Amino acid sequence: MLRLLMSSCSLLLPATPAWRCRGRYFPAICLALGLTIASYYSSATEALLWFATERPTLAARQAVDLLAQAAADGLEAQDYNAEGLQKAIENAVNGMALAEDQVTRIDLALTSAMRRYLNDLHFGRVDPHQLGANYRQAAGAFDADLLLTSAITDDRLAQTVRRVAPALPQYGSLQEALAHYRELAGHPAWQQDLPPLPNGHLKPGEKYAGIAALWQRLELLGDLRTDAAPPGRYEGTIVEGIQIFQERHGMVPNGVLGKDTLALLNVPPASRARQLELALERLRWTPFLPAPRVVVVNVPEFMLRAYQVRDGRIEIKTTMKVIVGTTGKTPTPLFDADMRFVEFSPYWNVPPSIARSETLPRLRRDPGYFDRQGFEFVGSDGRVIVGLDSASLDAVQRGQMRIRQKPGAGNALGNIKFVFPNKDNIYLHHTPTAQLFKRNRRDFSHGCIRVEAPVELAKFVLADAPEWSEARIVQAMRKGKSTTIRLQEALPVVIAYHTAAVRDGRVYFFPDIYRQDPLLDAALRQRSLAVRVSYPANIPAESTY
Repeated sequence: MLRLLMSSCSLLLPATPAWRCRGRYFPAICLALGLTIASYYSSATEALLWFATERPTLAARQAVDLLAQAAADGLEAQDYNAEGLQKAIENAVNGMALAEDQVTRIDLALTSAMRRYLNDLHFGRVDPHQLGANYRQAAGAFDADLLLTSAITDDRLAQTVRRVAPALPQYGSLQEALAHYRELAGHPAWQQDLPPLPNGHLKPGEKYAGIAALWQRLELLGDLRTDAAPPGRYEGTIVEGIQIFQERHGMVPNGVLGKDTLALLNVPPASRARQLELALERLRWTPFLPAPRVVVVNVPEFMLRAYQVRDGRIEIKTTMKVIVGTTGKTPTPLFDADMRFVEFSPYWNVPPSIARSETLPRLRRDPGYFDRQGFEFVGSDGRVIVGLDSASLDAVQRGQMRIRQKPGAGNALGNIKFVFPNKDNIYLHHTPTAQLFKRNRRDFSHGCIRVEAPVELAKFVLADAPEWSEARIVQAMRKGKSTTIRLQEALPVVIAYHTAAVRDGRVYFFPDIYRQDPLLDAALRQRSLAVRVSYPANIPAESTY
């Protein structure tokens, strides 16, 4: 098995924020990459992978073809010097025999590119920790060199590449959506913006100069499927098409064409294609752990889905709305952890930051708020004080006591809490303010995640404990006495961030509420720049005539 010093992508300092790479770290990245690749060419003692009798093998030609098709996965073929390597292999196939050092350079360059390609497909191009997403890697070693040598030996290179990418239906659906939006990128339908709206909005039955252009865009996007001609007014099928478009873009599907809907209609397909590329990248580094069940929250979508894997098939067992952390103030962090406990009729321990910034000022203005909310003080020794006094307030301010809300109908956590221990103290819970789930945009929390259907989630979480029937779950939630149970098996929870997804064959785009897309886009571009300036010299190699 071929063993080289290390992959060039491992020297990209993945924990370094992308914006710092432009200054202090970028030269170091390029130098490290250049030195690593140069070291490959200083040693020709290893067996060649891609050549036999001074000519490229069939595997070599397959490899450069795979690199040239990297865009299908939302990757950049230029990151792997696909064009240069393709020319080098063509020259080696059709020209005179190459010198030994030329063969070595091409072989090592192709190995380096394929190794990077496999790692990028499997882990993603950017370390998620670089952007603040604390995801664990699935257990099990990933050895790109071993995969390459095995794939070549077994003549299964293309199959191995496919197996390296995420084996998820969503991944293939995103690839198809990406191909479609790339086809639309140069379409004349988007060469000009749609005409301005009369009076700033367009309601059913009204006339509009852009009806024909609007009809064409909806057809191309798949929101309007009909052989009929455009109507003279904004009515009928075209209104239905706008409602579908609005739903796909995280809006209330009211059929009224206002400035926000018009702005989304004018977003060029190339921008949407980039958004789909970012979704593929995130899917590569969002952990889908080898567990029979998993709970996934997609923050920009404000949705939770509970999945079960059965006979190799991924089934959605329940779906519900969620409320996430407030944009710009208390965003929900991105991470994964194992759910281990369910707490019925929970206490709410007011976090110190909330206590100091919100609760204490309110209590000093309105002392009656203490009893109305069912608060009590808890000392560091566990001693409980049920009455309000200034000494206790001062102790909370100093961090010597905490405020706790007793179980009950008004408890901020509702009547159930799903605990997956993590450093940010984030959890899933019910809420007494259920009316907020009617909102289209739902970023109202201090970071924790409120769930719309807690009983359904509890049934999924406790599915392997048949003694916990729905009736018993509801009874425990309403009991008013805090009870915590430990799960028989830990249940993975993933807090993800995808601004594009495919649901039931339709492509959905969600608002980038935490402005994560520009950060990921910049990190990917910076990484590509660092990789490309590290390409070795003399590739493609010229044959010696």
